[in-house]
Amino acid sequence: MSLSLPRENVPPRRRRSFENSGLTPYLYLLPFMLLFLVFVVYPVGYGFWVSLHRWDLLAETRPFVGLEYYRNLFDFSTPQAQFFWNSMRNTGFFTILSVPLLVAVSLGLALLLYRPIFGRSFFRAVFFLPGILTVSVMGILWRWMFDNQIGLVNAVRTDLLGLQPLPFLSSEGLAWIPVVVGTLWWTIGFNMTLYLAALGNISQSLYEAAEIDGATAWPKFRFITWPLLGPVTLFVFVTTVLASFQLFGQTLVITNGGPNRTTQSAIQYITEEAFTNNQFSSAAAMSFMFGLAMLIFTVLQFRIMARDAREGT
Repeated sequence: MSLSLPRENVPPRRRRSFENSGLTPYLYLLPFMLLFLVFVVYPVGYGFWVSLHRWDLLAETRPFVGLEYYRNLFDFSTPQAQFFWNSMRNTGFFTILSVPLLVAVSLGLALLLYRPIFGRSFFRAVFFLPGILTVSVMGILWRWMFDNQIGLVNAVRTDLLGLQPLPFLSSEGLAWIPVVVGTLWWTIGFNMTLYLAALGNISQSLYEAAEIDGATAWPKFRFITWPLLGPVTLFVFVTTVLASFQLFGQTLVITNGGPNRTTQSAIQYITEEAFTNNQFSSAAAMSFMFGLAMLIFTVLQFRIMARDAREGT
């Protein structure tokens, strides 16, 4: 009998036997499992298969080469190895540079906008709304802001401050500034919202008891707010690091990976290797190496979270 039949039409004894069979949870999970197999497991397995073959879309045969493309990534006489590890280093540099700012500034904004100040709702919306923009819109905006010739930043420097213009987009050291500042402006609203929600869950009776004991603002933050925000801070830190590792659109639109590939991210170079150089097997091997690095970091983060949870209990 079909499961779509009304429950009153199902004989009570048979209905009870089906509910007691333990299959009900698996039926609820079945749609997700099918989507997971089709859109996650199959593409990952197919990508690994491609990385083990010399893949050419126009060739009739695709010979098996084993781990050749993985070994090439550690042969620094090849341009693939040099460019790949350079892009990995750029991604790590961006992560180290942006994550502390994204955590600290969002916490500061949340503490400020949690207070009953004038226009609090307006400023919350101002900091949250950039997050709804697409990365292309954000990138075009900040590329124009830091343009070497007509950018607003250089216009302010020369016209208002009397300083010399800086070549933000063509200087190896300065090219990271529009990328980091643009990312900060674009994504800080999400972290700020998480902190605002966590601050709302802290009981005001703790602050009232601290005020009775004569505690000022800093001791209340040091011994009440900061410890109780610990789980949220760890969540914000982990998700921000993983998002920073996936750097792609910002450098593609703002700097196009330049100058001299100094801002080219790992995903950007893997995309270039696959769809510009048509080296699909090499790009697939790079993708798995990049995924392995993220997996190692994620495992370390979960171990830290588990340790903190044990210490908290």
